[in-house]
Amino acid sequence: MDSDTLYFALELIAGSGQTLNVEQRTALQTSLLLLRKDYKFQRVLFWGKVFGLKQDYFITQGRGEDEMEDIKYFYSFNCIDWFLLPTVTDTMVQEVSTAAKGRFMGDPSHVYEHVEAGQDGKEVVTKVSEESRLAVAVLQIDEEASVVPRGAFVKNPHGLVQINRSFGGLSYSEASKFDNFLHFSKPKNLKKKSILEMADLNPTIDFLDVLSDDIPNGCWSLQFECASRVCILRSFLWLGMTFYHVPMTPQHGYIYIGHGAKNLDLPFML
Repeated sequence: MDSDTLYFALELIAGSGQTLNVEQRTALQTSLLLLRKDYKFQRVLFWGKVFGLKQDYFITQGRGEDEMEDIKYFYSFNCIDWFLLPTVTDTMVQEVSTAAKGRFMGDPSHVYEHVEAGQDGKEVVTKVSEESRLAVAVLQIDEEASVVPRGAFVKNPHGLVQINRSFGGLSYSEASKFDNFLHFSKPKNLKKKSILEMADLNPTIDFLDVLSDDIPNGCWSLQFECASRVCILRSFLWLGMTFYHVPMTPQHGYIYIGHGAKNLDLPFML
């Protein structure tokens, strides 16, 4: 959620039972402005919080000219001092999936180890730091559960994804349908659509995957809260991911407050 509307947005998603205290909100209000100035970001968004056994990680996101490509992630323990998360690579993802198990410790220098027998009988040891695990988890959550309303972003002729300044919000009837909410990540299902289906799409705003195509069906809940003034989406795949949108206004955003673990029991819950 945008740092400029953080106080307002946190009140709208408080129905999930997860929010920030006054001290954390006050610290974020100041530190995110300094972060935006120091790194010359176009926008700074508060991404959420990942619970750890010793300490919790507060995550923020800085965006440049291209809202989808120019992204950097930072983490903090006190909402004041921010540290840059490493860039995720395929090797890092493989190491994290192999070695990192259980809850986050809350110590970025903690090292996870996994020992297995190699083909020649020798032991193969895989080591990965918790900082790398945190970077992979944040990126995976963003790719699979970040949501924006249809029309909130546009792709210009140069291929840059930017905020649609003319977006006035979805109507109440539009906000009640999953077809009008998109994943804010590189599309995976768009190329699988037939020519007939693509004919009804506007390439300027329909360049992302829609939530209605998600598998398994039913991995999102949609509710209207705050006297039916706010549309709330919650992910069952990543428990703790909450998206909000105020119909008829451009106000929207999402926040993740959870343990950073995917809900692998979801197919058995539906």
